[in-house]
Amino acid sequence: METSKNHVVIMAGGIGSRFWPMSVPEYPKQFIDVMGCGKSLIQLTVERFSNICPMENFWVVTSEKYVEIVKAQLPGIPECNILAEPEARNTAPCIAYACWKIGKKFPDANIVVTPSDALVINTAEFDRIIKAALDFTATGNNIVTVGIKPTRPETGYGYICSGMAVDGTEVLKVDAFKEKPNLETACKYLEEGNYLWNAGIFVWNIETIMKEIRKHTPDLADKMDRMAVDFYTDMEKDTVKELFPTCEKISIDYAVMEKAKDIYTIPADFGWSDLGTWGSLHTLLPHDGQNNAYVGNNVKLYDCSNCIVHTSEEKQVVLEGLDGYIVAEKGNRLLVCKLENEQNIKNYI
Repeated sequence: METSKNHVVIMAGGIGSRFWPMSVPEYPKQFIDVMGCGKSLIQLTVERFSNICPMENFWVVTSEKYVEIVKAQLPGIPECNILAEPEARNTAPCIAYACWKIGKKFPDANIVVTPSDALVINTAEFDRIIKAALDFTATGNNIVTVGIKPTRPETGYGYICSGMAVDGTEVLKVDAFKEKPNLETACKYLEEGNYLWNAGIFVWNIETIMKEIRKHTPDLADKMDRMAVDFYTDMEKDTVKELFPTCEKISIDYAVMEKAKDIYTIPADFGWSDLGTWGSLHTLLPHDGQNNAYVGNNVKLYDCSNCIVHTSEEKQVVLEGLDGYIVAEKGNRLLVCKLENEQNIKNYI
């Protein structure tokens, strides 16, 4: 595979509110060493894409208030490849901004778009799947979204209903996208066997995505065309600041994926999690004999079970008699919350 035409777009503008207090709007989870491995989630994202394209073909779309953090954590990415959103407008404008900018200089680019805050365990299999998707989209009008083989009836993810296979490949036609289901529906999806979790990883070439956005969201395409006039000039920042906030807030799923015809998926099993909640982190960290998981060098648990603890290295934490709790500390913030009520964290703060 010729990697020089490949580009990776990393979406890194979220505030990670469900991971408070570890993640705060000033310094959200994608820039934090969530796993206690010495690297932030966005650094791990770049690392697992390192065989896909050269570093100068990486792009990060983020809030303008996070640009300096991105520069510090990813010094190998050219500064001009860090695209600052003056205001969050959901994933369609974010992706369109990156693709229009790439397309102006690299009209034959083949692109992967990925969140910055997911976790992948089997990086070798991940690399294989992404390369297979890029091979499939290198020519033609195909869009590929990576589908994760479900391991449980998860209600926190959207689903992909997969159809017939493309002859001689592992690529499947997408029949439909499904919103986050209730538990009964999620169980049904798992039983039927042709439903996959939607990982939010998209692969396409420049010509295809620009054509689909023009077709299905012409107003967004018009704003991108107007912005693109000043790309790679001294006027770019001011033009983006003026026009980008006027884009409709719309996800790429609603804008393109649910409307386009040539959508495909590759079923994948590489130990993926979107790390959207404390519960998802609890399932991925090592557990002790009582199903407790923790990040921190000086954590002691007595008569505790089913808990997750996340603390700074220098802090000493002793817990006794807790079952099914989140205990998380960062700076001058402390959270003690039942794990089953973690969906309320955004309301609490």
